[in-house]
Order: sequence, then structure tokens, then C-alpha cells
Amino acid sequence: MTSKQEERIRRKIKRIKAALAADKKRWGGYHHDGSGLRYTIPALYIRIGDYSGGLRYFTWFKKNFPDDAGFPEFLFEWTIILFKTKRRTEAERKAFQTFCSNTYLFDKFFGKKIVPIDKWEGSNLEMAAYAIEYFTYSYKQSDLFDFASWLQELISSEKFSKLSKRYIEIQKQLKAESGYIKRSNLVDQATQLENEI
Repeated sequence: MTSKQEERIRRKIKRIKAALAADKKRWGGYHHDGSGLRYTIPALYIRIGDYSGGLRYFTWFKKNFPDDAGFPEFLFEWTIILFKTKRRTEAERKAFQTFCSNTYLFDKFFGKKIVPIDKWEGSNLEMAAYAIEYFTYSYKQSDLFDFASWLQELISSEKFSKLSKRYIEIQKQLKAESGYIKRSNLVDQATQLENEI
């Protein structure tokens, strides 16, 4: 990437941040970000290799959108930035959250064949499929070699394997269960798993 290309990306980040700031000023909050501008910034930081800038953005994001779970690719980018800024424990947690948001994303990243699992896919199956179809990150990217190696080691670990298998078992049970109380308990179990890594 040339310095001019990097500068263009930095200008784009500034424009998006300015648009978000204008939204807050006009509406008293960020509730009208219908175009999802807040999700576009991390990818730009990753493109220019400014992981510290990306980390500062995620600190701001957590403060301003505490209830926003994010999309699978967004969570994946968050994992990359945590890893690249040497926050390994947080990166492990975020990797598992990424897995829970879309259990096929890591297979896509590693170029593996996507094999559908007979499980509940959440309230929006189309969104999960969209995330896979348009996911652009790959283990072959030279700037992600170290991350890919770490991620492969993490998802192969006994702890991650055990938690991911349990998560998928819960999702399979959710697909077959129609009772409100049982479904609620299963959802609670799935949520608790995210805190165990």
C-alpha cells in the first residue's frame, strides 16, 4: 500500500467518525446509524495495519454501544485487533464470541468446505449466509499469517473444542425445542459458555 492509499483510508475513517459525531449531536445519541457506519471502521484500520487505532475505536465502541453485539465479521475484526495488540486473553474470548455468532466463519477463513450443521441458526438465517458469502478475510493474507497460526492453535485447543461442541449441541437442541422455558434455559446456557473461555 502506498502512502497516498493509506492517507485516503485515514481520510475515510475521519469522514465516518465525523458523520457519527454529527449523528450524535443531531439526535443526542447514535440511534440513527441505520447505514451501519459504526461497523465499517475496524476493517479500515486493519487494511492500513493501524491496530492501536483499531483498539482505540473498539474502546469507544464499547462505551457508546454497550448493548450492540455486532456482526460476525465485525467480531472477527475485533479478534484480529485484540490479537495484534497483544491482548490474547481478550482475543480468545472475542474469538469464541465470533464462533458463536457464526459457527462457519472460521472454516471460511481457513478455506475449508462449509458443511451445514443441522442446528438452530438464530433468528436470521439469511444474515448468517450473507456473512459467509461476503466474508473476505483469509489465512493466506500475509498480514494475517501470525493471527491465522494463533487462531488455528486456539480452535484446536481442548478448551475451545469442548466449548464449541457444547455450543453446537445447545443449538441443535434449540432447533428441536418449542417450549418457552426450555428454550430460555438453553439460550442462557449458550450465553454462559461465552464467559467460560
